[in-house]
Amino acid sequence: MATDPVTAASAGGSIAAPGGVDGRSGYCEATKTFRSLRSLVPLPPKDAPLSFTAFAFSLLPSPPPARPALLDAATGEAVSFPAFWSQVRALAGALRSRLGLRSGDVAFVLAPARLDVPVLYLALLSLGAVVSPANPALTAAEVGRLVALSGASVAFAVSSTAAKLPAGLPDVLLDSDQFRSFLRSEGRGEGLAPETAGVRQSETAAIQYSSGTTGRVKAAALSHRNFIAMAAGSPALAPKPRHGRDRMLLSAPMFHSLGFYFALKAVALGQTTVLVTDAVARRGVRGVVEAAERWAVTEMTASPPVVMAMAKEPCVLEALERVVCGGAPLPTTAAERFRRRFPNVDLCMGYGSTEAGGISLMIGREECSRIGSAGRVSENVEVKIVDHVTGKPLSVAQKGELLVRGPAVMIGYVGDDEANASTFDSEGWLRTGDLGYIDQDGFLFVVDRLKELIKYKGYQVPPAELELVLQTLPEVVDAAVMPYPHEEAGQIPIALVVRQPGSKVTETQIMDHVAKRVAPYKKIRKVLFVDSIPKSPAGKILRRQLANYVQISFVSRL
Repeated sequence: MATDPVTAASAGGSIAAPGGVDGRSGYCEATKTFRSLRSLVPLPPKDAPLSFTAFAFSLLPSPPPARPALLDAATGEAVSFPAFWSQVRALAGALRSRLGLRSGDVAFVLAPARLDVPVLYLALLSLGAVVSPANPALTAAEVGRLVALSGASVAFAVSSTAAKLPAGLPDVLLDSDQFRSFLRSEGRGEGLAPETAGVRQSETAAIQYSSGTTGRVKAAALSHRNFIAMAAGSPALAPKPRHGRDRMLLSAPMFHSLGFYFALKAVALGQTTVLVTDAVARRGVRGVVEAAERWAVTEMTASPPVVMAMAKEPCVLEALERVVCGGAPLPTTAAERFRRRFPNVDLCMGYGSTEAGGISLMIGREECSRIGSAGRVSENVEVKIVDHVTGKPLSVAQKGELLVRGPAVMIGYVGDDEANASTFDSEGWLRTGDLGYIDQDGFLFVVDRLKELIKYKGYQVPPAELELVLQTLPEVVDAAVMPYPHEEAGQIPIALVVRQPGSKVTETQIMDHVAKRVAPYKKIRKVLFVDSIPKSPAGKILRRQLANYVQISFVSRL
């Protein structure tokens, strides 16, 4: 099913550097915007047919390097760059000839971290098919909603997740003999050269799931050009490893926007990606740290809880040079502890979103010393800060809502004109829903959220979704879900519940009810019983007043 799922347009192309841009802060008085202080990165002509796969492989030497492209952190099994290239070509050909996949078809992916997942991503992208990865921990009902949102015509899963897929959706199991045969098409004439697929950069490459600035989950469509723009600057910005070997430990899940992008970017950089598979992840932070130590990685991705735990682990990470941390805020005290524990490791904080891509990132020792900031604005990115009430543009060190424009900004939300209208303004600026400011040295600070999203260990938890689940309990009259600060998780979802008169329903019963219906990271962690939920005359929950209902003494360490 070849469809054009999104009609909302976003701005693209490189930013022209006009006169009047302050060389220290990046602020342009004429346009009332902030420009990146990094060098502009040239992008391919917009009308040039180019899939992300073709772009990534074009950056590799020919023939490809013999070193591993992928390495399983648990087993040590590896796939070399030549084998990776061969598998992508073979799989793309098999998907086209045997499954009939074509440009625009949406492929839903429900699988844990495996060596064949990046191969699948690159093969699908080379065909012009749309990759739509989701968390394998989701429930069947949640998976069904995402499949319906994306309009998927085929699914790729594993034996342990296939039962969650909706009935009638064709599927291929990655742990099946059928799929393994797709990776070997020698002598069958099925191999497809990624660069010959004729995919347009403007076509949708991926559909990723986000709650945006408010409400239930939405399907964000990102183009091939979005990913090309994000990856294009990586070769110039990536520091050369001190030890000569470039290995990146990918602890971020590949269904998450950060993990998805880093898996793609590593191919373009020629990095060896060391995958944190389930066997490692089940051991928690200890397993991740041991993997980093065992495989002498030079770089790794880490959520704030992992960064905080690493500072307490007895480990020797002599090869590690750089940790990229994102997904949620990292407490200043935690960043300082990490720097004391690993003085030779750059802790690179970044800020971005599924919808906007990477907005800012720390690069180099000097930038990483700015604890509390999210780094400087990324190449080719333009930021505007406005008063969230009046919309008036603000200047240096003035706090307001962050708006973003650039070639990495998504196409829009699939089939949701209302959400697109509220997310993009008439000039193509994307409203992030976050409050922040840029200081006199061009460093971005994100200080608060206008949006309702809860960030639990880097995962997005939409309150509205949990509120609907709570309200399916007959004993519940009304409910609201809010974030509560938590040192290790960043934030946890807690519920304010109004019970039916005379009801004896308990906190445990309510939490169990929700836990059976949502993914583990969305579970309610605390319930407070209240007499009423503050609402506007229109019935909208007044979320900023919810904190007044919570007595700090009610919540100890959770």
